Amino acid sequence: MTAPEPAGTKRDVATRAATEQAVAEQAAAEQAVAEQAPSGPAAAGPAALSAGPAWASRAGLVALLLGIAAVLGRAVLIGFDSPPTNSDEATMGLAALHIAAGREFPVYFYGQDYMGTLEAYLAAPVFAILGPSVPGLRAPLLLLYALFLFTMWRLTRRLYPDRWFATLVVAVLAAGSDRVLKNQLIAGGGYPEMNPAGALLMLLALNLSLGAVRHRLAAVAVWGVVAGAMVWIDVLLLPYLGCAGLVLVLLNRRELLGRAGLVVAGSALLGAAPMLVHALAGGRDPVSVLLGLSGGGGAASWLDRLHGGLLLGIPMGTGFCSPSHCASWQLWWAVAFPLLLAATGVAAVRTLRGSSGRADPAGAERARAAVRLALVAAAGLTLVAYTRSGAAGSTPVESARYLSCLAISTPVVLWPLWSAARRGAARRRAARPLALAVLAAVLVSLGVASVGAAGAVPAYRQAADDRRELISTLRRLDVHYVYSEYWTCNNITFATREEIVCAVLDADGRPGLDRYRSYRRLVEAAPAPAYVLPAGSPLNATLPGRTSGELRTVPVAGYLIHLPAAPTVS
Repeated sequence: MTAPEPAGTKRDVATRAATEQAVAEQAAAEQAVAEQAPSGPAAAGPAALSAGPAWASRAGLVALLLGIAAVLGRAVLIGFDSPPTNSDEATMGLAALHIAAGREFPVYFYGQDYMGTLEAYLAAPVFAILGPSVPGLRAPLLLLYALFLFTMWRLTRRLYPDRWFATLVVAVLAAGSDRVLKNQLIAGGGYPEMNPAGALLMLLALNLSLGAVRHRLAAVAVWGVVAGAMVWIDVLLLPYLGCAGLVLVLLNRRELLGRAGLVVAGSALLGAAPMLVHALAGGRDPVSVLLGLSGGGGAASWLDRLHGGLLLGIPMGTGFCSPSHCASWQLWWAVAFPLLLAATGVAAVRTLRGSSGRADPAGAERARAAVRLALVAAAGLTLVAYTRSGAAGSTPVESARYLSCLAISTPVVLWPLWSAARRGAARRRAARPLALAVLAAVLVSLGVASVGAAGAVPAYRQAADDRRELISTLRRLDVHYVYSEYWTCNNITFATREEIVCAVLDADGRPGLDRYRSYRRLVEAAPAPAYVLPAGSPLNATLPGRTSGELRTVPVAGYLIHLPAAPTVS
């Protein structure tokens, strides 16, 4: 990765100027929208909240087509073995296999006390009907992604008056860099669920505050179930969950003091029930586990954490980078993103302060500004939490997945640019071309990153073919028990539906991380297990001295299969 441009480049100065101008424009636009909207719960009628079917306009139709194309494109990628599967996803697949067979019902990802297994429970019915497979494991995640796009369209329409702006948000979220696609489509635990859940929590909190919900107790119950479930599934969503909850409480506190409060509390306990039952049975709750891990980081310095968490983390985590690296020109978003976020935050605070002196019986203006501010605050808290973690400094490329929730704040990041770019909206016309240029840079950057992800598909497909060749060779050699390294083991076991069982070796040849410990017992009890090691592993050279008897080595697909003497060939 080449060095980034200095923070004081002309582009950065231009971006600051655009965002400063946008603060005033956004505040004025928010006030105009609020003044035009009807007041009171009845404002949920045709003028303010429904305005016809969601897809009735040209903008809505374009957004619908973009969403369909994004979902179908991701389905095609899955068919081409992209993004590549890994041993963590195979572990979730094994959990789904066990659930479908009625053998086990795991609460957490095998081998740890956090990260709930919702993905496994969603895939289990698919496995029961069609059999276990990576596409079957990912099929429910496509539906979650479609739900995310629809929910973000609705949330953006509630927050801002412009349908075409909501379409722009869908277009941005339809883009697919390598990191974004991995977050959305790999069933590795928690990431595919977080964004649709966070967007839904914000939308429900806003709709309840606007009086745009007919069945309020049902909506409160859904909010509670989703919030409780996400505490069980992945606490990385806590900044968004907490900010949405704060909006819900502050803007609906009288209602929540009655029956609605009991409903939201009870439904939250229901959503978190797997975690609570596990904790009562003697396990650890995931919140305490994650809090204990968050302060880790080893020798990562604060400079490394700031570089990995902000300069590299923001563009990588939000889809502006090529597979596994960011070019220097792609890092400009690390400067623009917080400036745009701050612009929306300042404008929302101004709106909240100004609304207290004007007639706003239904609190519509205040509710929208509060949710905008909540989205800004949640993004800021997510960035702070990630930057404080050691992962930001030690493994910044892979750990950028921890910033996937920032996608929920896309509307509040892009609105300052959009409001400045609208025809006739800018007080100073010079700001409009600049805002248009930055918007164009956003779309171009996302497009280049998406093309880069598409370019990686042949390599990913070749890796999948190599894995299939390895498994085919193991079956031909009548191998049923093997030792291998972590990123190979569960892949073999899941792909063969446990026909071949694998136990993990660490880099020194000692027992490694076996997430499903029964496999190790089976392999250790086997009379003559094989060793399946990457061709470049140093264990290949030391293995003869670690085993008794002679070994026969079979090279295949970048691996060396070490067999005990006289293997049986079918």
